[in-house]
Amino acid sequence: MTSETADIVIIGGGPGGYVAALRAAQLGAEVVLVERDTVGGTCLNRGCIPTKALVSSVGVLDYCRNAASYGVKVGSVSPDYGRMIARKDKTVAQLVRGVEHLLRRAGVRVLTGSGSILEPGLVEMRRADGSSERVSARAIIIATGSEPAELPELPYDGARIINSTHALQLHEAPESLVIVGAGAVGMEFATIFHSLGTHVTVVEMSTQVLPSEDKDIAEHLGREYRKRRIGIITDAGVQRVGEQDGESVLELSNGEFLKAARVLVAAGRAPNIHGIGLEEVGVAFGNDGAKVDGHMETNIRGIYAIGDVVGGWLLAHVASKQGVIAAENIMGMPSEMDYRVVPRTVWTLPQVASVGITEEEAKRTGLAVRAGKFPFRALGMALAMGEADGFVKIVGDAGTDELLGAQMIGPDVTNLIAEVGVAMRLESTVEELALTTHAHPTLPEALMEAAQALHGQAIHA
Repeated sequence: MTSETADIVIIGGGPGGYVAALRAAQLGAEVVLVERDTVGGTCLNRGCIPTKALVSSVGVLDYCRNAASYGVKVGSVSPDYGRMIARKDKTVAQLVRGVEHLLRRAGVRVLTGSGSILEPGLVEMRRADGSSERVSARAIIIATGSEPAELPELPYDGARIINSTHALQLHEAPESLVIVGAGAVGMEFATIFHSLGTHVTVVEMSTQVLPSEDKDIAEHLGREYRKRRIGIITDAGVQRVGEQDGESVLELSNGEFLKAARVLVAAGRAPNIHGIGLEEVGVAFGNDGAKVDGHMETNIRGIYAIGDVVGGWLLAHVASKQGVIAAENIMGMPSEMDYRVVPRTVWTLPQVASVGITEEEAKRTGLAVRAGKFPFRALGMALAMGEADGFVKIVGDAGTDELLGAQMIGPDVTNLIAEVGVAMRLESTVEELALTTHAHPTLPEALMEAAQALHGQAIHA
């Protein structure tokens, strides 16, 4: 067994772990990063990036199918799933190489193996061949991420019943697919496979798709998907699953039966909290993840945790920000995580994005708010693009007019949401957003008009 020392040892090289490593190295730390698989974690290898690559491919497919409406003649259009997958894999490989280069350039040593904490300040890394190595450090960052949650009534077999990782490894689009869970993952895969010709049905236990998002947004997306003949069943769960003629048969709690070639379970994720030494060293954790304070430190001094392993918003950009916060605190720069302006994005067609609170959340907490809404169909640029479906909603404090949140569905809203995040970070009022001149014709004009609408001053509504 070999051993070495460092300032910081990080277990997990996903968007939380590798960003923490790079930020710590910028601040002069000697960093060792332990990763059992490939740097980039779930997001880069099995989540955000590969799914967005496929969404981009089917987006082009849809554009080509609708080319006539733009005055463009095209020949026969059909998907080449093999080339889509190859493009996805190439994109992932390029980004992995980029992360590896950044770590090398920063002087971060990457060890390939599974890491566990033996005691505060000491981590053991075990390789696949049975050898091991110990790293002593004055601080440890746990960034082990999460895995797709498994439902007892729908155990994965990797063939008929699959999770998101399995779905990205399919060699062809299935003829029929039931997706259990209408969160971001479920709805994005519904987008992908429907465009590829799969008969898709989505089942959700909540009363709406995208259960954590604004009700108006969810209703609009549900209507749009039903128009496209994507089956949407809400307020229902799966009670049991059987098999008939090589396909899965699902019995739902509402009495319906569904039959499909494959079942994709997209019912959330579970934090990787076991087998990494948390119990042995006394780190507090629950089913939702390790417990941390605003500095990302656990109850054990010198041990920090970031990303999906701490629960909350299971988002790559949250993990990255938490990684920066942890690294800065370890290196003597007091820093605290701010969840008030975390953007949430869903790459459905149309896209969905939000930041801050919704009207429903404000009502539940007793906060008095006002909302302004502006439809993309009234926006020149959206009409010129041929993408006029959707709207922008702005939420502001009824008393102070402080900008508290925004919810959007429509063209490029996953990019538009950043403007609202910056405004909220600066504690802008809705009026200040309304008074800011926006270029014409552009999509961001919808933000200005929605802010104007909150005060009853929208020009084009």
